[in-house]
Amino acid sequence: MTHKILAVPFADVYPLYVQKAQRKGRTEAEVREIIRWLTGFSEQDLEQHITAGSSFQELFDAATLHPSAALIGGSVCGVKVQEVPDPTMRKVRMLDKLIDELAKGKAMEKILRG
Repeated sequence: MTHKILAVPFADVYPLYVQKAQRKGRTEAEVREIIRWLTGFSEQDLEQHITAGSSFQELFDAATLHPSAALIGGSVCGVKVQEVPDPTMRKVRMLDKLIDELAKGKAMEKILRG
């Protein structure tokens, strides 16, 4: 089963991540740092994916997940991240979880699993 979100352009969801963080007093720079940490992208790589309209599938196909990403656990929308069967969908949920932690006020060094 292919999840609809995987075909959605990352650029369509990115502003929502930023808004969620900013509503809680966090910054776009912190959102970008989290995305770069998770995906292994440089700032230029990230900007290119946003500008090119890469889908979530394309974004994560091009990513090299951080070795500590395996430590990301917990639930997003009632679904345990580590139990999501589709590997790309699991990566999307990992990103969602990291943004949730940012919005909840967690320190960056804890979010990035030091």
